[in-house]
Amino acid sequence: MARDKLRRGAVTIEDVARHVGVSPMTVSRVINDFAGVKQSTREAVRKAVEELGYSPNPAARSLARHGGRRVGLLYSNPSAGYLSEFLVGALDGAQFSGSLLMIEKCGTTPESERAAIGRLVAGGVAGVILPSPHAESESAHAELKLHGIVAVAVGTGLLRQEANTVRIDDFAAAAEMTRHLLELGHARIGFIKGAANQTATAERLLGFETEIGKAAPTASGLVEEGDFTYRSGLEAAKRLLSDDRPPTAIFASNDDMAAGVLAAAHHRGLSIPDQLSVAGFDNTPITTAVWPELTTIHQPVAEMTESAVRIVAECGRTRRPGASQAPVDRLLPFRLVVRASTGPAPRNN
Repeated sequence: MARDKLRRGAVTIEDVARHVGVSPMTVSRVINDFAGVKQSTREAVRKAVEELGYSPNPAARSLARHGGRRVGLLYSNPSAGYLSEFLVGALDGAQFSGSLLMIEKCGTTPESERAAIGRLVAGGVAGVILPSPHAESESAHAELKLHGIVAVAVGTGLLRQEANTVRIDDFAAAAEMTRHLLELGHARIGFIKGAANQTATAERLLGFETEIGKAAPTASGLVEEGDFTYRSGLEAAKRLLSDDRPPTAIFASNDDMAAGVLAAAHHRGLSIPDQLSVAGFDNTPITTAVWPELTTIHQPVAEMTESAVRIVAECGRTRRPGASQAPVDRLLPFRLVVRASTGPAPRNN
């Protein structure tokens, strides 16, 4: 079987690690002649490499030997618009800092995250950028800490004590959007939550509920579940608009869900914004690709990712072996972007 794998070139560093019962990082250290591995383990790894026919990528070995900065990036975000902005920022940051960007797509299970991180670690990354939902993953942070790899959580709703963070104030941003809708005269406002496993979801909901609470009893809010996908926004909007007293405005926790709200409203024959105002969050490209164009919160996704790459590069230059560094927390500004999808509340409401 090993020879068959060799002919197909299918043997990976994970195969070698599983065969020996060690981590991919340990295999990488042996292959690249790094210190810190017991002699018995070295011999076991070398034997497995020979038996399985594993052939390391020459470019990766050269990079590992010469210490070039490599920055890893995990992703599984369902929003294509968010991802495109994220990648643009990562590429700009890598170019500015002279780093090599290594991208791994993975699922959201701990097993999938560990496997993807293992591949990045084996490639010699100095740090890993974690967008949501991985920014919130305890297993991902624990795995990176185990290997002594710098982690930067991007777009998380709260400061993390064990990792560097780049974020906006989600609470304040959601509160500002809610105030915008209240100032337009909307007294019954729907809110569509994002994925439950992200702290930004809770912060945005709290910002909305806080402003609604301040405006009570003249204003009230209706909250529906979503998961940051277009489909979840569409279904949540259908439920909100079917209420006996439907809202005159709906604020969705991201732009993809807000686009789903627009679709549901158009299907019901509602005029936007005359009969229903719709708002999103993030300011991704979809906001100007739908009709009417969406009012939203601009989250500087590309700038946030670029900043995250620079943090990894800076840590690589200043970090001493075995020394710990206080985590960096960079809070970037957001802004309210008012477009044609929001307007004054209907007079007969």
